[in-house]
Amino acid sequence: MTKIRLHFLGASGNVTGSKFIIETPEHNVMVDCGMFQGAKELRELNWAALPFEVKSINTVLLTHGHLDHTGYLPRLFKQGFNGTIIGTPPTLKITKIILLDSGKIHEEEAEKANREQYTRHHPALPFYTVEEAKNVIRYFTPIESNVWTSLSKNIRCRFHYVGHILGACFIELEMFGKIFIFSGDVGRLNDPLLFPPARPKWADFLFLESTYGDHLHPKDDFEDLVIRLIKDIIQERGTLIIPSFAVERIQSLMYLLWVLYKKNKIPNIPIFIDSPMGNNVIEVFKQFPDWHKLDYYEYQILVRHFNIITSYKETWETIDNPLPKIVIAGSGMVTGGRVLTYLQQLIDDPSTKILLVGYQAEGTRGRQLIEGIDQIKFYGKYHLVKAEVHHVESLSAHADQQELIHWIENIRNVPEATFLIHGESSALFTFKKKIQETFEWNVTIPKLNELIDIDI
Repeated sequence: MTKIRLHFLGASGNVTGSKFIIETPEHNVMVDCGMFQGAKELRELNWAALPFEVKSINTVLLTHGHLDHTGYLPRLFKQGFNGTIIGTPPTLKITKIILLDSGKIHEEEAEKANREQYTRHHPALPFYTVEEAKNVIRYFTPIESNVWTSLSKNIRCRFHYVGHILGACFIELEMFGKIFIFSGDVGRLNDPLLFPPARPKWADFLFLESTYGDHLHPKDDFEDLVIRLIKDIIQERGTLIIPSFAVERIQSLMYLLWVLYKKNKIPNIPIFIDSPMGNNVIEVFKQFPDWHKLDYYEYQILVRHFNIITSYKETWETIDNPLPKIVIAGSGMVTGGRVLTYLQQLIDDPSTKILLVGYQAEGTRGRQLIEGIDQIKFYGKYHLVKAEVHHVESLSAHADQQELIHWIENIRNVPEATFLIHGESSALFTFKKKIQETFEWNVTIPKLNELIDIDI
């Protein structure tokens, strides 16, 4: 019998900061290493040392490249990690882009906070630097999906396509004869750019995301809403701002807007893509054609339809441009990035329309805008919200409750334990009840920093 300890160090009782450690006598595996995002009390946890002996972690496995699954890696290295970081080739490419871009943003925001003195920290420090991000990248080890990789004598892993974003996989870990399944973030069945998720066939221990565990995605009509908003901004000579995640969401929006134009449903209105990270990810689509539905010819035509902004100077030129236009800029939950520059200048203008797409976590500016806040804070100052705010969920990259049930119903055995992660409390408890009623499985909702011992 082998004793194994599970450490739930993030995305436990909340959505972000994905970090899980499986401690064994032979090899310690960390699955994902993400930053907390959203509410201030969560973000402040990022600055705390990990409650685990970091030097004893042998391997980090990444389900995908999003910041809430990878953004803590530089801090892990500062605490002494010197093991291997494993992911699929597109995941590691995207993680590299995200870490370098985020390091630059952290440096710029710390410099701005110190210059304009809107920080209580003296001096404000970046969460990590570009140089620290570069140090992490040296430890990346890409592996192909659907192939077993040995980590130690009794532990091996395998990655399976799960949609959500380019390169994303669920992880199958075989440890001492038992199968541990980490879902990561499960994608949609009918994603415009990605293939349907593969499904696990066996799970002794299942770690299952629950972001939309209490929710069915509405049949809201993205097309009708966008067509109407474009008509409005043309009439009012305004700007449609779409905050967007740089990875997958920007590319999906580009594809859908291009299709609407190709079908003559919208005019040839200028569309600006302002996300250095998003621009780099567009190139990753080109590098990994087997991971998505776009063919090379379609890709080339699509990219030429958009105005790709490459400098901060162009950002300001776009803001000052009086013509009706669409701006897609990071970040998706309005927590940072170039979109703040646009909103800072345009959110108090009634001719501005804001379209929020997909999940908006508690405590984010995106959630505040959906809830109808009349003033919002950027860079230490409050701004009146006079822009129209709209929200659609149909483009969410996360499976909803029904799709998650579909994903797990392919499992042939009854798991010894199912751990629900990546969810706010209402989603977690609703989804727990749904799984118990549907499958009669043993379901647990772990708390942040909880330790669970199992014998196998």
